[in-house]
Amino acid sequence: MPHRYLLFLLLWLPQLPTRAQTRPDTTRAVALPEATVTGYGQQLPLRRTAAAVGVIDARTIEQFSPAALTQVVNTLPGVRLEERATASYRLSIRGSTLRSPFGVRNVKVYYNGIPYTDASGSTPLNLLDPAIIGRIEILKGPAGSVYGAGTGGVALFGTPEVAAGSSRVSAGGTVGSYGLRRSTVTAETGSATSSIRAQYAHQSLDGYRQQSALRRDVFALDARTVASPKTTLAAHLLYTDISYQLPGGLTRAQFGADPRQARPGTATAPGTVAQQAFYASRTGLLGLTHEYKFTDKLELQTTLYGSGTTIHTPYLVDYESNVAVGAGGRTALSYRTALAGRVLRLQGGGEFQASFTDGRSYVNNGGTPGALRYDDEITTTTGFVFAQADYSLPADLLLTVAASYNRLHYGIERVSDAVAKPNAYRFARDFQPQVSPRIALLREFSPNLSVYASVSTGFSPPTTDEIRTSDGSLNGDLQAERGTSYEVGTRGNFFSNQLRYEVNVFDLELRQTIVSSTTDQGIVVFRNTGSTHQRGLEAALSGWLWQAAAAEAGANPPGLRAWASYAYNDFRFGSYPSGSADLSGNRLTGTTPHTLSEGLDFSERQGLYFSPSLSHQARVVLNDANTEEAAGYWVFGARGGWRRILAGHLETNIYAGIDNATNRSYSLGNDLNAFGGRYFQPAPGRAWYGGAQLSWRW
Repeated sequence: MPHRYLLFLLLWLPQLPTRAQTRPDTTRAVALPEATVTGYGQQLPLRRTAAAVGVIDARTIEQFSPAALTQVVNTLPGVRLEERATASYRLSIRGSTLRSPFGVRNVKVYYNGIPYTDASGSTPLNLLDPAIIGRIEILKGPAGSVYGAGTGGVALFGTPEVAAGSSRVSAGGTVGSYGLRRSTVTAETGSATSSIRAQYAHQSLDGYRQQSALRRDVFALDARTVASPKTTLAAHLLYTDISYQLPGGLTRAQFGADPRQARPGTATAPGTVAQQAFYASRTGLLGLTHEYKFTDKLELQTTLYGSGTTIHTPYLVDYESNVAVGAGGRTALSYRTALAGRVLRLQGGGEFQASFTDGRSYVNNGGTPGALRYDDEITTTTGFVFAQADYSLPADLLLTVAASYNRLHYGIERVSDAVAKPNAYRFARDFQPQVSPRIALLREFSPNLSVYASVSTGFSPPTTDEIRTSDGSLNGDLQAERGTSYEVGTRGNFFSNQLRYEVNVFDLELRQTIVSSTTDQGIVVFRNTGSTHQRGLEAALSGWLWQAAAAEAGANPPGLRAWASYAYNDFRFGSYPSGSADLSGNRLTGTTPHTLSEGLDFSERQGLYFSPSLSHQARVVLNDANTEEAAGYWVFGARGGWRRILAGHLETNIYAGIDNATNRSYSLGNDLNAFGGRYFQPAPGRAWYGGAQLSWRW
């Protein structure tokens, strides 16, 4: 990235508060509350967090379809949540799609503070229903200094909070296009010292494409109690039973002729319908958190968890049947004091995870398991320790210095093989311990403006799915990615906090980059391909065009708010290994140079609301050679309804919405470097939905 632009940004931005203050405030509005974010464990206001952090709250989630989180997550600049098949998600932060042909990799995910990404590095995001999510916080770029391995970023998911002194039961339902059926039931109660919330969500869908039906049942239980003035306990239970069909990728000709078809068969190989390709799993997760305050300055928080899952996945050739158990925990000790009259925050701790998987592969006989191909027992252990210091310097500067020390071990033993003799091999891999430091400096010029700069490093080892592919082969030579990120950003507000903005520029230099490709049998394989340069700009703007005074309309006054986010990416291959194709200068596979999201949020005193939105993604390169592209697209959607409290206790929310209103034909979640040109995973066409939710509160 041209560093003169970073210098220009630092020199020009301090002038903004003066310019903003010279313009008179001509609005009669209510100031927005300032967000506090978890960040790197600091729990600081967003303006004092020296990192690119995106926050999605419950109000934002309710502006979009209740069937999926895709649209709401994509309102954050630099973040893309894609859906290859129904509920088959992959999350990309600043170009990490390259090694995520399916699932979520290279992004660390936490659920209510519980490590949700398993020890192997994969994240089952499809287990979460939008109804149980009340807040999402995403940290962009390497966050290994506090959160361990990964160069993409961190996503923190939280369930809705229970209001103190109230109880509520609610039920809701949604119907829509392509056979959408949703129902939710919630019961919660809270007091000044404790709360409990139980929720069940069911969703079924016939699907836009052939062989794309879905069924998902999710139960979540969250409990919290203040056991003593110094002790707080919390428990979180999540159980998901999910099954969805896999339609497979299409060629450009097949996509153009009929985007609703599943991958057809050939003279030598059956298609996904004949093979009844699907994914099914049952997963349980239990996490317990203990917080203890030794003094007002010293606090210890410890989280322990256990999980278990069964997975069945028949595809074109094989039928995978996996049983896995996992356990782990995280602890952090926080201390706050004064040094030379200035605030010093110290934080240290560690995280450990272990998992065991019995992975069996059978011949797929039309959706039923045939002869055993192989049986592997996989053990994974990973962990890290970390330390961080935040010190308030003169001139309203905040310095952050942090680092972690990471270790990872894989063990794979083949206990049965249909071709080779039993105990065909034992494979063990210990990745070299890594230190991931981070240093950041933030200057707060006023409550209306802060500027920060940071340098962070990270490493991202391959997951077990990347080392051991679905055809049973092992890629023992696959190396961990290593990267260094340079970032400068600013955030602030104008007009008495009514107009907020955020801008950042970054340069992520990645080495031993892992890329993926797909074979003729639909098997995804991985390789290292030298280095990549991932440079970009991200910007977000939101503000009230009109808002009633709180004294006239209550705590959530009606009004009209506009928002927009934009990301420019210049992600390219750099050097390449000897003997490989020269990719230097090519765009990074699966990435796009421009993304844009914008919309309005309108509400009025009688309870009517309306939230239209527009999103754009420019063309996406589909292979490393950059010879194939998916066309860019614009997609329009909207949700509106009537929300009202009747008789002081009954809350009603009746809504309707439309997605892809112009019936745009586009591919979301393309297959990268796909054999035979089967790149395209068509997104649904125009879709309507409508529903209602009733709540009784006392």
